[in-house]
Amino acid sequence: MTPEELLTTTRSVRKRLDLSRPVPNELIERAITLALQAPTGSNRQDWHWIVVTDPGLRAGLAELYAKSYRAYRASGPSPEERYRDDADRAATQHRVMSSSDYLAEHMAEVPVLLVPAIHVPGGKLPEGNQAGLWGSILPAVWSYMLAARSLGLGTAWTSLHLVYEQEAAELLGIPDHVRQAALIPTAFYTGETFKPAKRQPLSEVLHHDRW
Repeated sequence: MTPEELLTTTRSVRKRLDLSRPVPNELIERAITLALQAPTGSNRQDWHWIVVTDPGLRAGLAELYAKSYRAYRASGPSPEERYRDDADRAATQHRVMSSSDYLAEHMAEVPVLLVPAIHVPGGKLPEGNQAGLWGSILPAVWSYMLAARSLGLGTAWTSLHLVYEQEAAELLGIPDHVRQAALIPTAFYTGETFKPAKRQPLSEVLHHDRW
């Protein structure tokens, strides 16, 4: 596919993840290898990638994610409250919520759960602006998702399990000086109808020189 097609059709895949088809480790390693070409602050390359395929460990991560997701789901406003003057966006949000519910219920069945992480001296996040730290791992995570799409795999960006980051670290044996950045469920997908998402017009978000 062209770069434009790749960038506009890499969507969050939840309901369409194929939960019954194993994912060859070679594909995951290929996607991570491509992701390692992403920018990283001072070329430190302090990232680490935990590929979780063990059923028991996947179940443990899924339980942490589901617990956090339930609290998140119960605390937010309804789509109608959030988008009072935009019925289309409210309807879209209902679809997102439905697919998110599905993923939370089936996370343990996803063949591969990827946990990208980064070395943080002492394990303590810096005070103030943390853009430099996360800017050294999050571009690589997005590159992984693009690479996975190009290899016929679907992904979804999630981070709710980080409410229980310490519990996840203990489950996976992650040392104290390494902090997790996300949880990326990865599987083959069903169907080939990915298309660009509806977004706000450029005119509403673009600023030249000043706000």
